[in-house]
Parts: sequence; C-alpha cells; structure tokens
Amino acid sequence: MKNGVQKPWKKIKLKILFKVYGGTTPSTLEKRFWNGEIPWAIPTDITKKKNNMFLTDTDKKITEEAVKRCGLKIIPPNAVLLTSRATIGFACVNKIPVTINQGITALIPKDKEKTVSLFYAYYFSSLKTYLEQLAGGSTFKEVSRETLKNLLIPLPPLPEQRKIAEILGNVDEAIEKVEKIIEKTERIKKGLMRELLTRGTGHKEFKRTEIGTIPKEWKVVRLGDKNFFNVIMGQSPPSQTYNSNKEGLPFLQGKADFGEIYPSPKIYCSKPIKVAIKDDVLLSVRAPVGDVNLAPFKCCIGRGLAAIRTNKEKVEPLFLFYFLRFRHKSFVSLSTGSTFKAIKKETIENFSLPLPPLSEQKKIVEILMEVDKKLEMERKRKEKLEKLKKGLMEDLLTGKRRVRV
Repeated sequence: MKNGVQKPWKKIKLKILFKVYGGTTPSTLEKRFWNGEIPWAIPTDITKKKNNMFLTDTDKKITEEAVKRCGLKIIPPNAVLLTSRATIGFACVNKIPVTINQGITALIPKDKEKTVSLFYAYYFSSLKTYLEQLAGGSTFKEVSRETLKNLLIPLPPLPEQRKIAEILGNVDEAIEKVEKIIEKTERIKKGLMRELLTRGTGHKEFKRTEIGTIPKEWKVVRLGDKNFFNVIMGQSPPSQTYNSNKEGLPFLQGKADFGEIYPSPKIYCSKPIKVAIKDDVLLSVRAPVGDVNLAPFKCCIGRGLAAIRTNKEKVEPLFLFYFLRFRHKSFVSLSTGSTFKAIKKETIENFSLPLPPLSEQKKIVEILMEVDKKLEMERKRKEKLEKLKKGLMEDLLTGKRRVRV
C-alpha cells in the first residue's frame, strides 16, 4: 500500500499456484472396488451443498484396491474441488481426504503461504458462466485440465484472501441458518396440515367414512356438489389475443405461472374464453397435475388449469386450497395419459373431501396462514442474504472493492 492506495492484484497462471488432478470411476462390475472406507466424490456431492463450501463426506465409498488398480489419487484435505464436466463451475474445499471421479478437477495448493483454498473455491464459483463458455465436447461439455492450468487467476495478498473468505463464509453461515429455519417450519407445517385437515381442532369423537376417519361433526362432500363448489375447466383463447401490454385480463396458462400461494401472470388476453374470479382455487390439470394456487383477481385460464369456485357461505376458499395441496398426490394418481398426464372434469368432480363447519374451516386456515407468514418472512430473508452474497462476490472476488486488513 502506498499513500493509502492498495496495489492492484497480480494475475498469474493457475498452474503456478495449484497442482491439477483429475479422477475416474472404478468399474461398477467389480464389487471389490466398492463399499470401502475411502470417500469418492462426484459432482452431485458438491452441487447439493448449496451454501456450504466444505465437503465433509461423500455418498459413495471405494476400497483401497480400487485406488491402486484404477490409478486414483487420494486428494489431501484443503484442496479446491471444481466440477468441470457436464455440470461445470461448482466448487468446494474438502475437509477430508477424498478420491474423485472424472467430473471433478482437484486443485491442490502448492504453497499454503500464498493461497487460501476457500477464497479460490468462492472465486471459481463466481466464474461459473465463464467456465461453461470455455468448455468443449459434443456429448458432455468439459473444461480440460490444460485449459484450467493456463487460466489467469488473481493472487491477492494472503491476508486479503483470508478476509474475503471470512466475509463470504459468514454470509453463507447466515443463509444456512435461515435455510434450517425454513426446513424446520416446513416440517411443522406439514405436521399441522396432516393433523388439522384430518382431525380438526379439539375433537374427541370421530367416525369412519369412505375417505378415512374424520371428526363426527364433519361432512364428506364431492367437488361436483353444486351446493358447495363449481368446477370450471380452462380453455386457451386464440394466440393472437395474447399480449404483454395489459390489454384484457391476466392470462394464466398453467403451473408455470404459480407462486407459493398466488400466481404471477406474465401475459394478458384481450378475448378471454374461460374466467376465474378472485378466491377461486386454481388446480393444475395438465402436466404437471395437482398443484394449486389461489386466484388473487379476475383472470383468464387456459386449458392447463381448472378453477374451483366455492360457495363462501359454506366453504372457505383457503380451506379448500390447503386441503387440495395436502392431497396433491391423489390428483397425480388419478391423472391419465401416456405422453402428457392430465385430469378430466368428471374425475375432479368425483373427488371427495372432508368439510368441517365454516367456523372451524376459518380457524384451521388462520393457524396455517400464520405458519405461511413465517415461511414467507424467512424466504424473503434468505433472498436478501443471497442478493447480498452475489453483490459481495462480484465486488470482492474481482478486486473492485478492496478489504482492509
């Protein structure tokens, strides 16, 4: 640093900093090669880690004989493992000795006084798009080891590498904590749905019905019962009526437009044929089948959807929404078709469900909505942290924004 100005980072070839190794897959026909004690990493061991940059275990293990016979190298801890074939540009640091398959390139630091492996794992993760562009091959895209060896990479001072890795690691820890909260809340919600939508709140007497045991006060009704529901199958209007300048009604074509509870239309239709109104439960009826959302406003629905309108004096729309989400797999099993699975109006109308009194429906909805609010808050928190991480990676890993050590 001179006069308070930090020197720009040097750029050098990767092979000067790292030893570069590839891997292979031992023959799966040789049982003596498998189910040993030596970790054998494949790309999915890295890609499934999301915001955890450390590899501490692998799904598959091989034997010492496999290592010897197949010429595999045991990669020591603290190397950078980079996915370089088919799935390209995911990286992590191994905490344990591992072997690798041909989809991973191992970068072993030559001098620990010059390199912080975690910094470079983040750095290579930030190069994902660039590495994909460098890849060659017709069947499987692959970045060759020779290409990687000659890649120009930055060499920040060691204290800067450590500080940047620490900052990004802290953000990843925060993201991981939020993910665990989301996972736990989703488990709680799943349990609550099972309990509330089949046993209700505070019941002591139950009865057996064609759809299972339910509280004595509840009814069993079909979606085709006009006293409670009206099923409207969607129909796609002529394509020339589609537009993006908000002329006509928002147009929902299928599950692709769905959100967590409410859909987000991308196009409009000037001459709608079939229409859903606010609070209609939207059911995906064509590939995929069974997903549900709630209409937040009047909209045009295509043939990939059905709208189920409730008699609000007897059925709370959100109760139906939660129940159909809970029974998603039932619609999947009822769908037909070899190429594209679909479900017919008759099948939907013959679907039976338990129906509590309206006051209890609203109470159940209130409980589940509270959990959904918690999930939405945590998901927004995660989204904000991921946005922060992306910005920090763009700034810190390029030297655009320097850290003070």
